[in-house]
Amino acid sequence: MLEALKQKLTDEAEKLRIELNITLPNEIRKAVELGDLRENSEYKAALERQQFVQARLGQLTERLSRLATIDPSMLPTDRVGLGSHVVVVDQDTKAKERYQLVFGDAEDFEEGNVTMSSPIGRALLNAKVGDLVTLKLPTKLRKLKIAELVTIHDQ
Repeated sequence: MLEALKQKLTDEAEKLRIELNITLPNEIRKAVELGDLRENSEYKAALERQQFVQARLGQLTERLSRLATIDPSMLPTDRVGLGSHVVVVDQDTKAKERYQLVFGDAEDFEEGNVTMSSPIGRALLNAKVGDLVTLKLPTKLRKLKIAELVTIHDQ
């Protein structure tokens, strides 16, 4: 999971570097050749895209450096943490719900994936099997019991 995210972000960063260093300079050069830059929409669009690419590349670089500091061996083996698959039972309705804790920048959220910074992610974080966690929602409090846990180490 961690390595897949690093690879995805690295691939995106490489595409952006190519765009920033090859594609956009060519577009800007072509736009400059068209003449008057004050009313040249191609030139303005290329400059705006260049600024966006530079900003996104900065975000990706920062995210990759933070990901590099995560040591999977430091993730808990008996508590809910990054990558954990959790089955909880709502104490009021007795309904079972399945969740997986993922990074906040995961783009392809599947059903049941929650970020660690979301309300449910924060409530589940560091809980063990059998623990009762309280999820504070705007309209009510939910009490969830951890029924099953598969950590990133068990997968």
